[in-house]
Amino acid sequence: MIVWINGAFGAGKTTTARELIELIPNSTLFDPEDIGAAVVRLLPPKHLAEVGDFQDLPIWRRLLIDTAAAMLAELGGTLVVPMALLRQEYRDEIFGGLAARRISVRHILLAPAETILRERIAGREAPPTLPLGQLGQGHWAYDRIEPYRAALASWLAADAHPIDTSGLTPYETAVRIIEDLGAGTVPVCDIVQTPEPTAETVAAGVLLFDEQDRVLLVDPTYKAGWEFPGGVVERGEAPAQAGMREVAEETGIRLDDVPRLLVVDWEPPAPPGYGGLRLLFDGGRLDPARARAVLLPGPELRGWCFASEEEAAELLPPVRYERLKWALRARERGVALYLEAGVPVG
Repeated sequence: MIVWINGAFGAGKTTTARELIELIPNSTLFDPEDIGAAVVRLLPPKHLAEVGDFQDLPIWRRLLIDTAAAMLAELGGTLVVPMALLRQEYRDEIFGGLAARRISVRHILLAPAETILRERIAGREAPPTLPLGQLGQGHWAYDRIEPYRAALASWLAADAHPIDTSGLTPYETAVRIIEDLGAGTVPVCDIVQTPEPTAETVAAGVLLFDEQDRVLLVDPTYKAGWEFPGGVVERGEAPAQAGMREVAEETGIRLDDVPRLLVVDWEPPAPPGYGGLRLLFDGGRLDPARARAVLLPGPELRGWCFASEEEAAELLPPVRYERLKWALRARERGVALYLEAGVPVG
């Protein structure tokens, strides 16, 4: 398993992690800062200049997941990971990727009082893996307090097991973590295990609309970005039936009629993904009573909403928005469209 120690810069994550591996048998420290330092050395400065932090680099997030999985495969036991993780979509991607590899995560938040945090920051140096252009800026860590505060208010406090370390030394904090782990008060991260594909896949999504013709979107916990209700077509399953099954599983809504096909989109492979066919169907308009009856299944989805096309453009990753855009055009015209990489062909 992984014990992920989260918190603001200056909360004592790394020093606590070093104490923790002395207390947990067969445990290893894995600091993702090392991956960040390697990425900063490997990538061209022009590319690095386009991001504000190495966490914003997809390659860093992929390497973190792959390295953690490889270390556990090599060493077994427990991996202790001290890393501030304040963006929920990055938490989804990283923890979802670990869950896909059957790796459980215990998520712990070190949460000293802000006055204590500021005192600790005043005596610390900036880490060597800061984004280019920020090294030597003493106010860097203070600038990160507000994002930490925002994450705490919106999702972090509910997602992680908090420990107030205001009056604790790193050793005492490590002992407290051991006690809480032993008492079972630090649950396994509640995230669905979605096995990673090993070849091209066929996936079916269903568009459902309210009376204002806004489309229903769902927010998965196991990957970044909003999505349409749907999922991978299982072996021997018809795509439309797969879409109907996924709608029922994800929203509690059971469709009476087979939905009409809107688009078939060939998604090219983009390592580490394999791509495949992505189908979108028209599930029709829900009356107000059925719209209010949407029921999420727990760990798989955290939220849902009806969104206009403009609102969907802000919520969906670009590749999914392009698919939605052409599906809406197909719905207006009463035709089905064939796309390749989100672009109509033929």
